[in-house]
Amino acid sequence: TPAQLIDQIIALELTMLQTVPVRQRSFCQEEPQRFSLYRRAQFVSWSLRTLSSYLEDLLVAQKADVNLLTLKYAQMENLLPRRNDTQLVEPLVDAMCQWQGEFMARYPHFMAQGRPLREGDTNSGETSFETHLRGELESYSTATLESLWRDVQCLQQQGKSMSEQTYAYLVQQWGLDSVDHLEAFMERHPGVHPAPKSAEKSPPSETVSCA
Repeated sequence: TPAQLIDQIIALELTMLQTVPVRQRSFCQEEPQRFSLYRRAQFVSWSLRTLSSYLEDLLVAQKADVNLLTLKYAQMENLLPRRNDTQLVEPLVDAMCQWQGEFMARYPHFMAQGRPLREGDTNSGETSFETHLRGELESYSTATLESLWRDVQCLQQQGKSMSEQTYAYLVQQWGLDSVDHLEAFMERHPGVHPAPKSAEKSPPSETVSCA
């Protein structure tokens, strides 16, 4: 089932996350439960085919003693050359950035503390949604990229959005009614998150900053 595949994916990613070489341990490394929540939110909109393909990426990498999360962060920091074996990374970046931009415009109070959308929107020390996304996509196999692209096209045809599905899942896990209700609350109370039912899953001060 999708849930079982996601569990396996997150278990492998967490193992890799803990061994990513860093000068200082990251927020995600210190809070694996929160990392798991955000990754699960990302994967809920993926098809069974794409989940299976990415799980295979992780298993192949593990067998070869390759850390895909290390590659992801190295790509984000421009420490590795861009891939030239596929033309799918940029179309995926464009489609997902469009969804994210539309979501940010619709829910400006909720997203006020999130990542800047594009590379040109960042200040010193910030990582944009675009940069983070491109680094992650660069770490996927061609088969996973092709499957994810089919997922994106399917959602586009249905008028749906991965960003909407991701945040709807997060808000549900926080024990809140809906993104619309959260946005209305935060418009009335800037910078304040309503208390969720579970403190373990409480919204962070920065929206979706870990993954």
